[in-house]
Amino acid sequence: MALLLGGGRALLMQLAHPKIAAGVSRYSSFRADPLGRLARTMHTMWSIVFDDAHEAGGSLERFFGMHRKVWGAIGEGESLPQGTGFHALDPELLFWVHATLVDSALLTYDLLVEPLKRSERAQYYEDTKRLAAVLGIPDADIPRSLRTFDDYMSEMLAGGAIAVGPTARAVAREVLYPTMPVLKLAGPLIRLVTAGMLSDGLRAAYGIPWSPPKETAFRATTRSIRAILPLLPEGLRIAPNARAAERRWNSCPNTE
Repeated sequence: MALLLGGGRALLMQLAHPKIAAGVSRYSSFRADPLGRLARTMHTMWSIVFDDAHEAGGSLERFFGMHRKVWGAIGEGESLPQGTGFHALDPELLFWVHATLVDSALLTYDLLVEPLKRSERAQYYEDTKRLAAVLGIPDADIPRSLRTFDDYMSEMLAGGAIAVGPTARAVAREVLYPTMPVLKLAGPLIRLVTAGMLSDGLRAAYGIPWSPPKETAFRATTRSIRAILPLLPEGLRIAPNARAAERRWNSCPNTE
């Protein structure tokens, strides 16, 4: 569950792609119901990964059903020409969203849970390739190894495809400065952790101020979270779908 704290980083990385920013701005319900949208998104992804075949299949079909409706054209002032089309099921966009979640999960786990060995990171990446395929991303578009995945992330962030525009900045402000009372209380923590996990380049592109004192506060916060997590009950630490999957696995005969 601690990986949810990396969600802000992943979302801002996704929005840095002008086509994704346009789709989120036009179709997303997070402005009116941010908690509900987060709950629905996470339930869908946890279901696809952890639930039995019937329930996971239903969640996957809902995922495709929602994304088939998300299409349109880029507005003015972005890095892409006005009128450039987009569709949420474009494999390029699907993989960038998937990649930001994978990259953010690895970083967040290292910071808030415990550092992963290179072999553990590689095994995790191999598992995420299966999820990418289930989401309809062609095999040719999925980096074959963790090393080539890391190269892909570096190339995307250094190239012209990722360019924070006015739409992304407007949506990012709503993420970093939520108006709902319960989220407003958590606003300072959300901003600190999200900004601390972003690269210098993306922080600057979004106009997020950073300084040595903020870096110190960020490091102290991540150390505190890592120390507190083991003391929390399992129900607060582990996603419910993952706990249910573990119970099913342990109840099956001939499992070790």
